Amino acid sequence: KDNDGVALGQGGEYFLALLYIKNLGPMTSKANVSDQWYDALQRWHLELFLIPTCLLTLATLLANPVLLACILLSHSLRQETRYLLLANTLAADVLFVSLNLVSVVCNALEVAVLRVLCELVTAGTVAAYCCAVLTVTLKVVDTYVAVRWPLRYHDLLPPARTRKILAAVWLLAAMYPLSLVIVMEAMEGATPDKSNVCLVLISVGNMGGEMTVGLHMYLTVGAFVCTALILFCYFRLYWVTKTQGIWQNRYSRARVTLLAHGVLLLLYFGPGLVFTVELVLYQHRTVSQDVRVWINTVNMCVMVLLPRACAPYLYGLWYRDISQTLLAMLRRHRSRRKNFLFLVSSRV
Repeated sequence: KDNDGVALGQGGEYFLALLYIKNLGPMTSKANVSDQWYDALQRWHLELFLIPTCLLTLATLLANPVLLACILLSHSLRQETRYLLLANTLAADVLFVSLNLVSVVCNALEVAVLRVLCELVTAGTVAAYCCAVLTVTLKVVDTYVAVRWPLRYHDLLPPARTRKILAAVWLLAAMYPLSLVIVMEAMEGATPDKSNVCLVLISVGNMGGEMTVGLHMYLTVGAFVCTALILFCYFRLYWVTKTQGIWQNRYSRARVTLLAHGVLLLLYFGPGLVFTVELVLYQHRTVSQDVRVWINTVNMCVMVLLPRACAPYLYGLWYRDISQTLLAMLRRHRSRRKNFLFLVSSRV
């Protein structure tokens, strides 16, 4: 009996050791991957990609808040569904580029980030990206509804209903990333508190097999639904309006608007498809680490920022109401400044 008790005790200790190694193994691998990733960044001097990252982020942060203020401060613009959707896209882009800049700067300068903070930044980045993509898709649906049912448009999409839809979009975009943060926090209880590299790819690439499959399904279903909606709406728009003669002129406003929308949609969806390829390459260890680092760096430092930097100039200022409101605000500000300077000079 004593021998059985000793054997049972050894068996229990062996089981606990296996369980500990099973939980700790992926996390230790994650720490090793972070160190190897940073070595590759330094070896190829990829910290130089911080320059285009800062320039594109600056272009976004200079234009988006101005357009947001123009929309939110104007009562007439706040009553339009398309401008509310545009404002939501601009807000999501500001959040995305800010979190992305923090991540890129910390990785380039080897700033150790707390694990919980890194996971929250990852979740915020994914949620902001998904929210922007969903809102851009809703803008296409909004255009289709406005053209297809012009007399019922304001009844179908009033501002109050649009705000509820936008709240649901933010909830849908943030629900899955936040749930992943909770799961990863439960799994990584024994890991170091800080990490040298904070990347979305490393955070989600080292999850378990079932979680990785769930992430692929989440991205695939979302991309399929958004793409199907966009293609359907554009096809129906062309079919409804082709007899009205607006497509005959090569440089008509409708054709140019469609071209601008198509370019921005491609720029918004492209980085997500590249990220899906990155996940596949990350799971195949036969692919060179340098190749994965280069693809991820170009995607995170250039490709994801291009649509955010172009949107306020190619899309926001294309609306006449926004451009006129912005010019009126600038004229009022200039007149107030002149009046203030005149009062100061008269008192002196």
